[in-house]
Amino acid sequence: MVRVLLLLAALSALFANAAQAQQNGFDLAGPDVSVMVRRGDVELPVAAVPALRGGDTLTAKALLPDDQAARYLLVVAFLRGATNPPPKDWFFSVETWNRKKNVLTVTVPEGAEQVLLFLAPEAGGGFSAVRGAVRGRPGVFVRAAQDLYQASLDRQRLDAFVGAIGRIGERAPERLATAAPVLADALRIKLNADCLLRQRALQATCLTQQRDSLVLQAQRGATLTETLTGAPVDLAYRVAATREGGAGYYSPYIGLARDLARLFGAFRSAQYQYLPALALGQGQAIHLQLNSAPSFQNPRSVLVAPLPPIGDAPPPLWRSAAPGALCLARPDLVLPLDDASLLFATDYARDLVLRVTGADGKVATLPLTPDAERGGLVLATGAVQAAGPVTEAVVQGRWGFDAFSGPRVPAQLDGPGAWTVQPDATVIVGRDHPLTLRGGAAACVAGLTLRDAAGLSRSLTWKSAAPDALDVTLPLAKTRPGALALTVVRFGAVAPDQIALTGRAEPSRLDRFTIHAGDREGVLEGARLDQVTGLTVGATRFAAGALTRVGEGDRLTLSSEQPLAEAGENAAVQLRDGRTATVAAMIAPARPVATLLDRRVAYDTPTGALPIELPEGLVPTGATLTFSTRIAGGLSGGEDGVEIANGDTTKRLTIASGAVQRVGDDIAVTTIAPQSAFGAAAAGALRFRPWRGGAAGAWQPLGSLVRLPVLSGAACRERCTVSGRDLFVVAAIGTTPDMKDATPLPAGFVGGSVEVPAAQDALYLRLHDAPDAVLRVKMPTK
Repeated sequence: MVRVLLLLAALSALFANAAQAQQNGFDLAGPDVSVMVRRGDVELPVAAVPALRGGDTLTAKALLPDDQAARYLLVVAFLRGATNPPPKDWFFSVETWNRKKNVLTVTVPEGAEQVLLFLAPEAGGGFSAVRGAVRGRPGVFVRAAQDLYQASLDRQRLDAFVGAIGRIGERAPERLATAAPVLADALRIKLNADCLLRQRALQATCLTQQRDSLVLQAQRGATLTETLTGAPVDLAYRVAATREGGAGYYSPYIGLARDLARLFGAFRSAQYQYLPALALGQGQAIHLQLNSAPSFQNPRSVLVAPLPPIGDAPPPLWRSAAPGALCLARPDLVLPLDDASLLFATDYARDLVLRVTGADGKVATLPLTPDAERGGLVLATGAVQAAGPVTEAVVQGRWGFDAFSGPRVPAQLDGPGAWTVQPDATVIVGRDHPLTLRGGAAACVAGLTLRDAAGLSRSLTWKSAAPDALDVTLPLAKTRPGALALTVVRFGAVAPDQIALTGRAEPSRLDRFTIHAGDREGVLEGARLDQVTGLTVGATRFAAGALTRVGEGDRLTLSSEQPLAEAGENAAVQLRDGRTATVAAMIAPARPVATLLDRRVAYDTPTGALPIELPEGLVPTGATLTFSTRIAGGLSGGEDGVEIANGDTTKRLTIASGAVQRVGDDIAVTTIAPQSAFGAAAAGALRFRPWRGGAAGAWQPLGSLVRLPVLSGAACRERCTVSGRDLFVVAAIGTTPDMKDATPLPAGFVGGSVEVPAAQDALYLRLHDAPDAVLRVKMPTK
């Protein structure tokens, strides 16, 4: 790390002068140059070529105005590495002012790795001077070719973003809030979200401020140039691209000008100085964007612009960003892509189609158009003609001269009648009924509608449980039995699908009524228990309460004003329609009843700490709690015992575990360590209840769990300084039992000491865990 910091300091010193001399804007318009590339029988503008290859034919012409006063020499130079000067015959030139011979046609030599384009003002020996400079220090120009080309791509992403924001801001500013994030993600541009909170008229200007800092690193990895050439830049460049080096997540576009200015500074002569230029693809030509105004007096400025690197162009490594299946028949369908910024910023991609293979083996090709504002590829309107299951959908096209295939897209299509109801078409009315549809393309469902026998239609919501499954809940609480129709509207379908359903009333079913002897509340199990209003066992009347759905049945809670006094084998059930039915009544043994007899808390004060006296009812988290209870009828089996709860956490202590000891027939002694049972951070009320034969008794209070501080000392003169740890559990410290004029501690206090008024022989604490209790702390003897 020290070596990296030293290197950064050295680089900062080297770049200081260059940074003052030039800025990074590249906002000065230069000339246009037409460069066409022919490979075999195909010719493309250089803006559509991601990489050149040995044997390609380049045709270059400077597109200068008719009244161009300064004469430029157009030079094309091929390079073959930083340590290998190119031969003299790898340099070509043409006089741009010679109307009959102003077109340069050259062939990319085998073995070349980079190519640069120069525009040199006319001067004696200009061509020889450029060739000598390149051959003298080829590494500088290799570096320039790589960095300028990458920076040109970055600038094209930035220009695409700025241009789109400008168009939207002029035509539909209300769309900026939704379009800007999509554009920024598609083009890998840093988005200032605060701009979207401004007035609509100011949003576009705010989004495009400080343009240099907006460009993020493309493809989230190696630059395209490094990928094509396999030649990484030097150590200083790699360090400068790290966050520690100042570039953060931004691209080499930032700081490029000052870096190249330093490199080209070594070549400044009385005749020429070299001026880097970005090459921005614009249709049939490239536009040169300059960082500084060129000089036409000695030393005259030679414009240096990159052409694509030489080597095999790797296919685009796009990934589908679709969160789930996509319906190809959807009219607003977009195929979202990750890491596809060059797709939207350049002309490299062409002839894009989606190759769709159906289950029948038939293949269809659907034209695609890149759309940065929507973040992906858009299907041509009316492209989908066929319908049916899709086995594969893959994006194909050309990347420059080369064909590519990928990525695969999770696409769906279906035909009419694909959806069926599982397990059958019979549904139960009188309540909401869950329904599952299977067999079709879930992504292609545009709407679901349910129509009953009376002609009432209701729109339904659904959830895609699988690519070919839908889960929907039918609102049938107020629907009568009879014929129902479920309408499935599909994207691209001429007519919706109709699925016939049969609504039937669920037959009533009474299974059993269960209650513990002596209880006031029991549970009735069965089906259609919403029709039950009450139940009678012997002379005890129970009223219907809460109804819950469990599996395929219902559970209805019924309660009475008095405990069950008389048992019987059957119970009479009253229904809403006035009828009475009979159900088996199961009278379970009475729940155990416990009485707290005694309770003891064992707590050891940490060594060297001031002792804290606990009021009755408080249990320190780190203590051991032992209590005894009298349980009517006693405990029998090894799994009988006592349950203890703190908040939502319950621990069952049993006779078999040894945590519960029996004394005689009806007394149980229980021991628990709250910290082990509930955790060191537990606090609040402790409750207990007996547990016998699978039945639990009523909850009863057992105490209040509190966390205690560890007070290591109290040094007193005019005031007392109380020190210790875990003081955050203390709400206030006082000097009198009534806590009058107590010193409050800030919530979340994590200090190790606090000053309070002078005390005599004791301090008093109020804890956050027990705000109504006062704890006494005995002061150390002097």
